Amino acid sequence: MSIIGPNGAGKTTFFNLLSGHLTPTYGKIYFKDREIEKLPNFERTRLGMGRSFQLTNLFPELSVFENVRVASQARHTTFSCWFSASSYQDINEKTLHILENVGLADKRDIVANTLAYGDQRYLEIGIALARDPSLLLLDEPTAGMSPEESRRTADFIRELSERVDIILVEHDMEVVMNISDEVTCMHEGRIIACQPPSEIRINPEVQRCYLRE
Repeated sequence: MSIIGPNGAGKTTFFNLLSGHLTPTYGKIYFKDREIEKLPNFERTRLGMGRSFQLTNLFPELSVFENVRVASQARHTTFSCWFSASSYQDINEKTLHILENVGLADKRDIVANTLAYGDQRYLEIGIALARDPSLLLLDEPTAGMSPEESRRTADFIRELSERVDIILVEHDMEVVMNISDEVTCMHEGRIIACQPPSEIRINPEVQRCYLRE
């Protein structure tokens, strides 16, 4: 599902409520049939919710491999202070598998803050995937990308959606219309339409409030 709407519509606020960065003043939030609005964000992660942010959220001085390994370790329940983190072969294998999935295996030893912007966005998605989410929240993953990078990212997200449910906040309408099963349009904090792409494009209220076609 993609969420669209003008700036200030409430899209990122909605994500912050889902992921636990904001607490609702009223109402309920359910995930996997469990009420979660009072749970801290790390508990929501344990339940299977992953997220990327508008601004990349990385460990800038760590390598690409170490960024994903740290996230992978969060799912590991048994550690010993006598062993190096790098000695856990299952975590290392999982980390490398994720890097292969996001196309960064050949850049595993590069320091994260020296990556190109597009690769940093992929790394952030890799970090989210390392926590084995069943639901992935992607906040403007193509922001700042070239048209070619956006198309590549759209293809990647569509492929990824075969393995994990995805809610996407996105302003690039080409991306939204090409990859979405359903599109929700928000305006001034409320939902004004929730339809397939072919219908959302011709919805009069969506056109008036956002698309302005």
